[in-house]
Amino acid sequence: MKAVRFHATGGPEVLRYEDADQPVPGAGEVRIQVAGSAFNPADGGIRGGFIPIPMTLPHVPGYDVSGTIDALGEGVDGLAVGENVIGFIPMNADGSAAQYVVAPASALVKAPVRIPLADAAGLPSVGLTASQALFEAGELKAGQRVLINGAGGPVGGYAVQLAKRAGAHVIATASPRSSEIVKAAGADEIIDHTATSVLDAVTEPVDVLLNLTPISPDGFTTLVTRVRDGGVVVSTTPTVTTPGDDERKVRAATIFVHPDAEVLSNLVALIDSGDLHVEIARRVPLSDLPAIHQQADAGEIHGKVVAIPPAV
Repeated sequence: MKAVRFHATGGPEVLRYEDADQPVPGAGEVRIQVAGSAFNPADGGIRGGFIPIPMTLPHVPGYDVSGTIDALGEGVDGLAVGENVIGFIPMNADGSAAQYVVAPASALVKAPVRIPLADAAGLPSVGLTASQALFEAGELKAGQRVLINGAGGPVGGYAVQLAKRAGAHVIATASPRSSEIVKAAGADEIIDHTATSVLDAVTEPVDVLLNLTPISPDGFTTLVTRVRDGGVVVSTTPTVTTPGDDERKVRAATIFVHPDAEVLSNLVALIDSGDLHVEIARRVPLSDLPAIHQQADAGEIHGKVVAIPPAV
C-alpha cells in the first residue's frame, strides 16, 4: 500500500510518500480502507519530536480517519466489513496517512451520511476537543456567556456551533480572514482581535473562557479578569499554564482530548440532522501531505485539510 511515513523526527523533509506493508488487525481491532486522513497542527509537533509521543519508526502520521472497514480482528462485535466509520485513533500507533490503517474498534463510530466520507475525517479529534472543553471541563449551560478565544480555527468552528446550540451567548475572537465562517457558525458577537483589544471589547463578565490559541502568560492572566466570580477558564494550549483565580473561585482546566465513542456518535447525529457543519478548507492527494506539513510549519495553513489516498 501507499503511505506517508517518517523514519526519523525532524522537519517536513523527513516525510516520504512510499510503499509500506498493509497492516493486519489484531484482537479488538479493525482494518480500514482510508477515505480521508485529516491533518492537524499536532501532526507537525509529533513529526518534529516536539510532542513526546512514544512511537515506533518508521511512523505513519494521522490520528483522524474516515473510511470503510475491510477486515475484522478477533473479538470485534458491533462493526461489519463494508461499514463506513470515523474515529480518533491512538497517536502512538501508525495512523491514517495511508491507504489502510488498523484501529481499535472501540474508537470507531458509524460515519455521517450527510457529507462526503472523506470530509468526515475532519470531525473526530477537533469535534471531541470542542465538546470536551465546553461541556466536560467548562460545564457550559444554557443562558451562560462564553468567550471563545481563537474561534477561527478548526476547533473553534465546532465550539461556536456547539455552544450556540446549547443555548449560550457566544462571543468569539477571529481575524477578518475567518470572521465570516465564525459568523455563519452562530457567534453572537465577533471581536476582530487584529484591530480591537479583547479586554476592551468584552465589557460584561463571561461564565466560561475557552482559549484555543497561543497566548502569552501575562495576556492569559489578564484575560481571566473578564471571567465572573465562580466561572471557568478552559484551554487547549498546554504550552502555557491555564490560569485561574482562587480568590474569586475561578476554576482552571487544560484539555487533552481523549477518545469518546458516545460523544463522537452524538456529533455524527448532529451532522446528519443538519445541526452541525463540517468545514474543510482543502482536500489534497495523500502524496501532497509532505507539502502540507511544510506549509503548516510556515504558517500558511488555515482551516482543516483532508488528505485523500489513491484508490486501491
